[in-house]
Amino acid sequence: MWILLQIELFKIFRRPRTYISFAAIASMILIIQLGLKFDGKSYLQLLMSGISDSFYVPYELILNGYLVAFVILNTLLIHVPLLVALVAGDMVAGEANMGTLRLLVTRPVSRTRLMLAKFTASVIYTVMLLVWMAFLALLLSMLFFGTNDMIIARNDVMEQIGRNDILWRYFAAFGYAAVALSTVAALAFLLSVFAENSIGPIVSTISIVIVLTILSEMKIPLYDNTVKPYLFTSHMLAWKGFFYSKASGDGQAIPGSVENLPAILRSLAVLLSYIALFVTTAIVVFRKKDILS
Repeated sequence: MWILLQIELFKIFRRPRTYISFAAIASMILIIQLGLKFDGKSYLQLLMSGISDSFYVPYELILNGYLVAFVILNTLLIHVPLLVALVAGDMVAGEANMGTLRLLVTRPVSRTRLMLAKFTASVIYTVMLLVWMAFLALLLSMLFFGTNDMIIARNDVMEQIGRNDILWRYFAAFGYAAVALSTVAALAFLLSVFAENSIGPIVSTISIVIVLTILSEMKIPLYDNTVKPYLFTSHMLAWKGFFYSKASGDGQAIPGSVENLPAILRSLAVLLSYIALFVTTAIVVFRKKDILS
């Protein structure tokens, strides 16, 4: 299995387009950081327009590395699924397109082990992409903007998180995001089994994610209680919950607490279930598939 995984990782990282994702993430993060560095006050004034007229707002303290990283995550984690699909959608369809799939399945390795190795390689690529994003979004932002307490705005509430209570939340959020993006990778991987070239699975994956994301944002009473909770896109942004703390009796955030941890864990379970479903289906279909290319 380890040798198969090494081979699949070699195939991924020998393709020039694999590195497009890393370059794209670096470019987008640096652009956002530069924009906030030179005009971050305008962004904060817009964000806090409801309270700036009544209270003094120390923008220079609020705009720190922790808040910048949070802004980057909110902006980019919507677009990263496209970069994940570029690789995961090519894992099987790419082999078929190059004509190497038939030769691959003639080797003395079960199709199940082959598929597991391919999906594991996709997940490793996804995690590496996320680690790269975490390094640039969090560590560089801390270096450029410094650190301080973090202000989170949600609805009409402003929540302050102490600087010593932030890093673990980012680690938890990135871990959750890895599972969410692995769900997209599993979907692209499944669609790759049905295609003869990688364009179809990549486009189909992004189309499905966009449509389901729109459906996840719709607010229809009957729909909210029946369909919406079962869409995997409804749970992909639950990482934000790690930044919402429980409040004490006087309205102060309780350090080390998470407001609704059971809901986050339920969302995590839904995503893991989808991963298992997509990968299992891909393996079953591939084992029965007639390889003609």
